[in-house]
Amino acid sequence: MDPLGAPSQFVDVDTLPSWGNSCEEQLTTSDTAAETYQEETIRSPFLYNKDINGKVVLWKGDVALLNCTAIVNTSNESLTDKNPVSESIFMLAGPDLKEDLQKLRGCRTGEAKLTKGFNLAARFIIHTVGPKYKSRYRTAAESSLYSCYRNVLQLAKEQSMSSVGFCVINSAKRGYPLEDATHIALRTVRRFLEIHGETIEKVVFAVSELEEATYQKLLPLYFPRSLKEESCSLPYLPADIGNAEGEPVVPERQIRISEKPGAPEDNQEEEDEGLGVDLSFIGSHAFARMEGDIDKQRRLILQGQLSEAALQKQHQRNYNRWLCQARSEDLSDIASLKALYQTGVDNCGRTVMVVVGRNIPVTLIDMDKALLYFIHVMDHIAVKEYVLVYFHTLTSEYNHLDSDFLKKLYDVVDVKYKRNLKAVYFVHPTFRSKVSTWFFTTFSVSGLKDKIHHVDSLHQLFSAISPEQIDFPPFVLEYDARRICNWSRWIINTKIVEGKWALLCVLSPITRFVTCYLSVLLVSKDTTFPRDHYLLK
Repeated sequence: MDPLGAPSQFVDVDTLPSWGNSCEEQLTTSDTAAETYQEETIRSPFLYNKDINGKVVLWKGDVALLNCTAIVNTSNESLTDKNPVSESIFMLAGPDLKEDLQKLRGCRTGEAKLTKGFNLAARFIIHTVGPKYKSRYRTAAESSLYSCYRNVLQLAKEQSMSSVGFCVINSAKRGYPLEDATHIALRTVRRFLEIHGETIEKVVFAVSELEEATYQKLLPLYFPRSLKEESCSLPYLPADIGNAEGEPVVPERQIRISEKPGAPEDNQEEEDEGLGVDLSFIGSHAFARMEGDIDKQRRLILQGQLSEAALQKQHQRNYNRWLCQARSEDLSDIASLKALYQTGVDNCGRTVMVVVGRNIPVTLIDMDKALLYFIHVMDHIAVKEYVLVYFHTLTSEYNHLDSDFLKKLYDVVDVKYKRNLKAVYFVHPTFRSKVSTWFFTTFSVSGLKDKIHHVDSLHQLFSAISPEQIDFPPFVLEYDARRICNWSRWIINTKIVEGKWALLCVLSPITRFVTCYLSVLLVSKDTTFPRDHYLLK
């Protein structure tokens, strides 16, 4: 009851029945035959455990109403997602939650971050970001979703939380199949409770009516309530049940080490003969072809003693690792920014790539993912000659790329990027950006300074690339048109001033001298009206 005597809308987790108590009759009947099942059947990798079942609760309702130590909020990278779970939490927690979230500066996919619960019954809110699901990036999505649940539980353990209320992290907006996601959620929680069960007393799965049936169906696989249920559920377990902590296992990524690889395991006689064994295949695997001591190579690099060929080979291996990661990572959130895209060709027939600085929210995105997206897009472009057009138009301090990131990008990319890059057109630069570019190209990287061209107006850009070959963001055209209008007004005012001073020049030699001096200061070059009137319309 609340202070006014009305019933409270919040639900105490201690009053909810645990998963182990949800089928009493089945438990009592199966326990009598426990020894029979234990001896005659194959045991499941998820054994019947009454203590663990007592910690798990399946509850149909709003996670924001749970009275527990912490509840889980599923959101996006900027923690501003509008889904039913988040909206309910924000509404009940009050406006202070939004102010607290701004201090977190976003959250990466798979991470977990903590805030207070404010007006909620729960003391804390653990915010996490589930992955966007695409079938070709299934492995990456599974690993990210596992990280969500694992990091939430790990944070709860570190903060000595006794109870955690989980929402369904894979929101419908992100497209993750409910049943696949439920398998990952249940097995991750199960494995965590097996290892760290003494630290957490209750784990509540708060589900909607649509999600309840799936959880009811899959919970017996990972939390069997009897030996009979354990045995009956065994055939329905998926092939991939993860490792000892529930993490998805990718066989291709596992390192396999064989003892005495040259000797057949099933023939002891050939093993004893030693020299009679065919060892020709030893060293054919990529792992066995490692050349020299890696630590020694790194030390030689720092000392500048490694040969140029060895440096190029090591750089190529490093780039290939980045490229493989870029092809397997879900980068749809970076692609949606539309900060990098291919357009037409320049006057020499070279591919034109456009970078829109205003569309890069540096403080809100994962810059490593931005680097991966750049590699993913540019790898097939950089095999032939290309040019970059960078629109610095209307950028703010939140859009400026850090010099350390640019240096990292320059060091990571393959040599073909640098060889085939023929020009960088820096459109609408400011004085500060010109100075920063000069310092960067002079002291940080080499071979790039002569390729950068500062372009103050689109009219200058059109001398190298025709307007039909570039897809302009609308705000770039509007900004350039305003600049031309302002420049035209300045020219007209300057002409008027010149006319007035010419009249005074007739009056006195002293005035003529002053006029000449001021004219040099006012007009330093020939001023003519621009011919491209279509930008002024």
